[in-house]
Amino acid sequence: MPKTLPTIDISAPVCCAPLAAGPMSDDDALQVALRLKALADPARVKIISLLFSSSAGAENSGELAAALGLSESTVSHHLAQLRRAGFVESDRRGMHVYHRPARDAIGALYAVLDPNCCR
Repeated sequence: MPKTLPTIDISAPVCCAPLAAGPMSDDDALQVALRLKALADPARVKIISLLFSSSAGAENSGELAAALGLSESTVSHHLAQLRRAGFVESDRRGMHVYHRPARDAIGALYAVLDPNCCR
């Protein structure tokens, strides 16, 4: 059985020195690991990819479910995990909830993993 990581608020963008800057503190390593765990599912990676490539800038759960070939409840579960990790922002418009990538949070994770990736 995989080790269960503690439940802490990870909705703010990760903020620590890049991995290449030297040994990380236990707390910083936990912060990065929790965010990576939120992305450690192929469906969640695909959701993030779809949100980034959306021409409308945001997609609702039904559109994402149809694109992924998954049920809306499964997509909603994955979106909740991504929201808790701070990677997705959502807002209600009428009867639908629209989702978009939280670019700052994902950019902060990029910068921790590889400070030279986005220059």
